[in-house]
Amino acid sequence: MPKWVHLFLVAVLVAIAGCADIDWWENASLYQIYPRSFQDSDGDGIGDLKGITSRLSYLKEIGITATWLSPVFTSPMSDFGYDISNFFDIDPIFGTLDDFDALIVEAKSLGVKIILDFVPNHSSDENEWFDKSVNRVDGYDDFYVWHDGKVNAVTGEREPPSNWISVFGGPQWTWHETRQQYFLHQFQVKQPDLNFTNPMVREHMLDVLKFWLDRGVDGFRIDAVPHIYEYRNADGSYSDEPVSGWSSNPEAYDYHDHIYTKDQPATVELMYEWRAFLDQYRTENGGDSRVLLAEAFSSVETLSAYFGNGTHLGTQLPMNFQLMYLSGYSTARDVVSSIDYWMNTMWTEHQTANWVVGNHDTNRVADRMGAHKVDLLNVIVSALPGASITYYGEEIGMSNVDVECAGDSCEDRDGERTPMQWTAGRNADFSQGENTWLPLNPDYERFNVQTERGVARSSLNIFKGMQALKSSSAFQSFKQEGGFSYEAVTNQVLQIIRTNKYSEEYRILVNMGNGMEIIDGLADKVFEYVLTTAYSSHHQGQTVDLRERILLMPYEAVVLRWLA
Repeated sequence: MPKWVHLFLVAVLVAIAGCADIDWWENASLYQIYPRSFQDSDGDGIGDLKGITSRLSYLKEIGITATWLSPVFTSPMSDFGYDISNFFDIDPIFGTLDDFDALIVEAKSLGVKIILDFVPNHSSDENEWFDKSVNRVDGYDDFYVWHDGKVNAVTGEREPPSNWISVFGGPQWTWHETRQQYFLHQFQVKQPDLNFTNPMVREHMLDVLKFWLDRGVDGFRIDAVPHIYEYRNADGSYSDEPVSGWSSNPEAYDYHDHIYTKDQPATVELMYEWRAFLDQYRTENGGDSRVLLAEAFSSVETLSAYFGNGTHLGTQLPMNFQLMYLSGYSTARDVVSSIDYWMNTMWTEHQTANWVVGNHDTNRVADRMGAHKVDLLNVIVSALPGASITYYGEEIGMSNVDVECAGDSCEDRDGERTPMQWTAGRNADFSQGENTWLPLNPDYERFNVQTERGVARSSLNIFKGMQALKSSSAFQSFKQEGGFSYEAVTNQVLQIIRTNKYSEEYRILVNMGNGMEIIDGLADKVFEYVLTTAYSSHHQGQTVDLRERILLMPYEAVVLRWLA
């Protein structure tokens, strides 16, 4: 047998062995859509389901495995859909159930999976469940968290059961005149917390999951996971939380250490219950794994518990927000520290990783790190092993917009929720209406999909190039021993290596700094440039001998490939 044939067969067998145990979500490219801002189909200036359906081919184009939609359920929109009045229907702003079914059909035809936002911690106070609970309808009496409160020994006045402060500030407990009790709301007063100690609540939530699974969704991103359960004493009372020392404002959320209202053991058990339900659904109905993403700004040790404990499986993707804490001043060593925080626990214990770039509650990368570092972060999250999670528009370098507040309708998070920038045309081709629900960024004529498709080293084409690499043998072999590594080779230069160890190796070099970097002796091989960013002086197809030196310009990222 010729040597080249032998090497080829070895490479094929290695690739198969390295990829055989990888489920679709483990190496996925996920993409968050904020439905109000993705595409408007009817000219009212607000994005909708038909609009999303019309743009699904774009997700296929840029290499997206699955997209998750922020809430589209019936809601009075006090918190832009995170206050759900009907978990089983679509809000008219976004369309109808028929529109949703059409979206699913189109997504399946394109091979793009659909993940829904699942908001179990609370409902809207306009949900019929809350009305039934207020009126003590049989079975719904303790569907939410109610309490008589306590009497002040000095004044004789009734007070809330505890000193708990809501995420949005102010008391978590509000008196309800009709019911003559306090109800709990970890978020807005219009978002009463469901009582998950009640088995009927858990059954209702399983019904919600099944309803949307039956309509063809591929999984759920679970909102506000740490807040689902609270600790209640054996006598039914609730203890005060201690002062944290993080804030001097007693009305601020950070004023207390949330030892009774976050990350309770029962919440971990609930994740296992939901995972078992989804796995059983797959057993009965076939198809690929249904996935659970958990939004939890918690310690990595807690996220490890949400993933599983060796006996029970939990959420496949407890979301990793570590890279979102990087700033424009972050060095390569800072990046490595952020990666280590996750990998030293989650990879060591579970061989799982995911990397979140942004979301609807956080300033965009261009604002957090600078427009010149957007490509760097997109390269890093795509080069690291595991799933990447991109917020819509980050692939074209969208930035925040200064949105003028207009009374109670103003959200301080509106700046990162502005309409998607499709073209340089009117309203960026987001809407044919007279106005858009939020203003477009004035720079949309430069930063848009159509324009960037035609620019070789645009953010969009860098993003697409990185997604294409994720299907390579080297990138698919991350569970193989030695299949990846990362290090800061200087204070400012990050190196990520992806290899199948036999026939293919990639080296990704990222200069986080504002100065040129010269690096000697990285490897004893000759590599080819396969991807270069806009700041690079190199070009695709050029070769470099890494036994010698390589020059990196400020803010340059390159992908090098070696083939046996």
